[in-house]
Amino acid sequence: MAPSVADRSRVTILQAIILGLVEGVTEYLPVSSTGHLILTAWLLGLSEDAAKKAALDSFNIVIQGGAILAVLGLYRARVAAMVKGLSGANHAGLMLFLKLIVAFLPAAVLGLMFNKAIKERLFLPIPVLMALGGGGVLLLVLSPWIRTLVGRERDEKDDFSMLSFQHALAIGFMQALAMWPGTSRSMVTILGGMLFGLSPRRAAEFSFLLGLPTLSAACAYEIFKQRDDLGVRIDELGGPAPILIGLAVAAISAAFAVKWLVGYLSRGGFAVFGWWRVAVATALGAVILSGNMTL
Repeated sequence: MAPSVADRSRVTILQAIILGLVEGVTEYLPVSSTGHLILTAWLLGLSEDAAKKAALDSFNIVIQGGAILAVLGLYRARVAAMVKGLSGANHAGLMLFLKLIVAFLPAAVLGLMFNKAIKERLFLPIPVLMALGGGGVLLLVLSPWIRTLVGRERDEKDDFSMLSFQHALAIGFMQALAMWPGTSRSMVTILGGMLFGLSPRRAAEFSFLLGLPTLSAACAYEIFKQRDDLGVRIDELGGPAPILIGLAVAAISAAFAVKWLVGYLSRGGFAVFGWWRVAVATALGAVILSGNMTL
């Protein structure tokens, strides 16, 4: 007896663990989680038909909640300061909160306006490969400049006060570039922070915190779209177990990735990420050209 569409689309526990690990590790590194999840989905056989791809798209967005939990845990002091700022008890926390909101707005507005067009025109092999490979080349070109900023040890002494609201808005528009799949939200926002005077570590921290409203909005929007068929969609994914496991694995792996990146930025540049992106783009391109995968 042939499996039903629901059975074919379900994400197994092992697949949930693998996808959660890939999401968690790549979400905050400047390497593009989208490109890695596309390649991983193909390796797992989740790109074989429309039913599996639809389930996978929903699953990948929802498990971003794990990456959100990781940042909330690691930067709970920053989050607490922002909460106190809203009650008037912490001015620096309030200013940081407002700057994050300003930086979030461009992607929120442009995403709602152009979401359909982006999916139709950019979720295609050539655009994704261009973003992956092009971003890798950009990091390689900028690597010498980035290394000169590593020694800028104002990181521990100053804060985000040097970042104006205009700078935050500019970083927000840079983040909007990451709506092009394969670009990497972390890459463009970290580069934006450094461009406007933040040290690499502080720029990474701003990028992580900016991910809180950005990824939360993406998860909430996906759940909202599926609100009428939420129970059916969860069943299609294999029930709540794969989702919860994917969330947990994504949270744990994202926490390790964030801590590693912060430590790495205190002693190295971005060349390793540039070479890695080029390698992934090459691998993805080879698979697509072989005719074994379409996006």
